[in-house]
Amino acid sequence: MKIAIVTGSSKGIGKSIVKRLLSLGYKVYGISRTVAFEDENFIPVVCDILDTNSLLEAVDEIRKKESRLDLLVNNAGIGVFGPHEQLNAKDLQKMVRLNLEAPILLTNRLLREIIHSKGTVIFISSVTAKKTSTYGCAYAATKAGLSKFAESLFEEVRKKGVKITVIHPDMTMTNFYDKSDFTCDDNDDTYISSEQVADCVEFVLNMDSNLVVNDITLRPQINRIKRKKV
Repeated sequence: MKIAIVTGSSKGIGKSIVKRLLSLGYKVYGISRTVAFEDENFIPVVCDILDTNSLLEAVDEIRKKESRLDLLVNNAGIGVFGPHEQLNAKDLQKMVRLNLEAPILLTNRLLREIIHSKGTVIFISSVTAKKTSTYGCAYAATKAGLSKFAESLFEEVRKKGVKITVIHPDMTMTNFYDKSDFTCDDNDDTYISSEQVADCVEFVLNMDSNLVVNDITLRPQINRIKRKKV
């Protein structure tokens, strides 16, 4: 049985990815602050990813239990949006640490196991990493940094048989925008679903062994958001 670790596994994109991996026969360790569901092959790891010591200790426990690691999905992330001068410094720091620092540290801790199994690392980035993001410049910077890290990491490990993929989703219908003043439009042509992101993960994992999909960008047919009523 193949072994996977997914961060931010309790909701949204992460939860959909976990369920898809379970359907593909993986044993999945889900790292998040809460437990969303139960399955005989799903092992919840309750942990605050921003607590670096707790995160690394939790990961080390997984390493002790498992002789291999086939897949790491760095999914956990948050978004802070608005005019930059109006944003809270602590919220910005939390976003930088969760979106960029944590996946870099986690990948560092687990890369030897990934190399040993000739496994895969998938990063869930954002379409904002590739374009101007007005009122989301700091968020875009964290995602651009994540994408560039993944791109450079691939050149380090490709000769060792490791595959690196970055998925760049656009507006996705999840709870990601709960604390923002905007959300997805009601028209289903204006957003993508978390299940469609999971489709991409499955697509990547089913590629021929000599092929690597480094970059996937997902866009809805129509570009439109909905402002929340105050």
